[in-house]
Order: sequence, then structure tokens, then C-alpha cells
Amino acid sequence: MAEKKLSIRVPATSANIGPGFDVVGLSLSLYLSLTVSHPVSPPPGPYLAPEITYSGEGADEVPLDAYKNLTTRVALYVLRCSDIPRFPSHLKIHVDNEIPFGRGLGSSGAAVIAGVLLGNALGDLNLPTERLLDFALMVERHPDNVTAALVGGFVGSYLKELDEEASEAASVPLSEVLPEYPPDAGENWGLNPPKPPLGIGHYIRFGWSESIKAVAIIPRFELSTAKAREVLPTQYSRKDLVFNLQRLAVLTTALGQTPPDPDLIYEAMKDRVHQPYRKQLIPGLPEVTSKITPSTHPGLLGICLSGAGPTILALATENFDNIAQDAASIFQTFNIEIDWKLLEITGGSTVER
Repeated sequence: MAEKKLSIRVPATSANIGPGFDVVGLSLSLYLSLTVSHPVSPPPGPYLAPEITYSGEGADEVPLDAYKNLTTRVALYVLRCSDIPRFPSHLKIHVDNEIPFGRGLGSSGAAVIAGVLLGNALGDLNLPTERLLDFALMVERHPDNVTAALVGGFVGSYLKELDEEASEAASVPLSEVLPEYPPDAGENWGLNPPKPPLGIGHYIRFGWSESIKAVAIIPRFELSTAKAREVLPTQYSRKDLVFNLQRLAVLTTALGQTPPDPDLIYEAMKDRVHQPYRKQLIPGLPEVTSKITPSTHPGLLGICLSGAGPTILALATENFDNIAQDAASIFQTFNIEIDWKLLEITGGSTVER
């Protein structure tokens, strides 16, 4: 029986990189990978729903029902917005995941991008990158992680100010975009989801010095993005906003220079918008970010919270093991164990047929 086969690979991401709250993201060399197949012509007999298998991080907690799994629900959203009501019959999807859940490394963003790419591929839609991003932003709503996961590298992004009609369309509750399918949902349930407006998100890639690697220091506990956002204030002082804007303006160029300047980058990766408020959720965060410096650890360029945390991201050109081990020692004083990984800044998502 002739089969269509494809593979999808989406990188992990780190958002914010210090002062760039909800603005910048970085793709990292951990991957969510999908291996997908289905018959070109379905065999005789009844329609068969997708079969999902899963290995790697989160394998014991990810739903394997295609109408509950985030990636396949996003894929179905893309298909149904293109008037394709269901998945191909006898669809098989194996997922292998290297990205830990709830650690600030973009696991949900990767799942969303994988779903968008899966829907695009299954429907032979050939959507351009900008349109793929529109679909992702209807689900994820913040552009930093999903943009970096889709296009790769060190990326800045923003949400466009839309006209009233498009703004209303983009603000549809997530429960309408990705409804929770009830157990008795038939084929005609949820067939007309809200389509994304055109051009929700826009982005640019910054330069990146090839000498810079990322040390991901990963505490062994999860922290939900929702909980990490709850502690943030609704208003900020002008002084704190200017502090971040000044540093972000420098950082986006400084990380592309060769050789990178540690004194410039270390100061430019400081933040007053989100990290000070999240320290209550991550014991050891202030100590790690203040005690590990370019003067104490040659090769270090800067250190920050990765996304909402609890992972800490250290950018460095050498001395990776010492940076990680000393961070581990600090966390141990708070009775927190960590894992660490040395990661490359990588390209964006790929689809191979």
C-alpha cells in the first residue's frame, strides 16, 4: 500500500533573553520531532482516527487522543480553516520530544508550531511562513517563542495593531479556536473555527556570533507560564521601562558581534520587568544571576531567566562546565537539584517529505 510520509522537527526556544520581555526569542538545539505516515488512498472499511505514539520528555503525561493532544488539535484547526474537515484515515504519528515541560524552554510553543506545520503538510496547503505564524498566534498569543521556533535563530517580533474587525477576530477566546472535544463529538462537531486575520505577527532575525553557546541550567521542578505571569505587575515605572529599552537596544546588536564583548553583554542582559518579580517562584535565581559573572567565570557573556523559568540561560564562549557546576552548587544550598545542557543556537523548523 502506497504511503505518504513526512517528518517535522521543531526546536526548543528561550524567550526574553533578559530585557526583551515578550519581544525576543532564541531557538535552541533540543527538538520536538514528528514522524508521520498515512495511506495515499485509504483502504476499504470505516474511517480510522489518528494513532499517536510518544517517546521522550512528557511521555507519561501527554494525551494520545488526537482530539485532546495540543499538536493534533492545532493541526485540525489549520485543516478546518482550509475546509478540510478531518485528518486522513489511518494516520499514524510518532512524537519524540527532547524539550522538558514547564521549564521555560518553549515546549508548548514547539507543540503549536508542530501542529501548524502538520496541518499545512497534511492538507498540502503550502502556506507561506507569515501565514503559518498567523495560525500559531491564534493559539499561543505571544510571538517570542513561536516565532523563534518557526524561523530559527535570534529573533525579534511584535504583534501588529489590527483594525477593529481583525482585532476582534484575533481576540477570539482560545476555547473557540481549540475547543475541548467532548467524548461524543461527531464528525460535524467544531467544523467552522474562527480563521486568523492576515499579518498578526511580524519579525526580524538579528545577527548571532557563532562563538556563543547557551548553557541551559534546568531546575528539577516545573513552573507554569500562567503562574509566572500572575506575579507580574500591571504597571511599570518609566525608569524601569527605559532601563530595559536601553539594554535591549544594545543587546540585539552586541550578540552578533565577533568577538562578543562580555562586559557590554552582561550589563545588557539585565532586566527590571519580569525577573525581579519571579524570584519568589525560583529560589536561587538572584544568587545565580549575581554571583556568576564574566569576572568570576571567564567566557561568560550574560545570564538570565529563560522565558518564564525556572531554567536559567547562560550565554558563553567557553568554561561551560564550570558555569553549570557553580550554578548547581548555588541551587543545592536551596535544596534544588538541576540538570544542565550545552546547546547551540539553531535554525528553524523543518518539514521533510
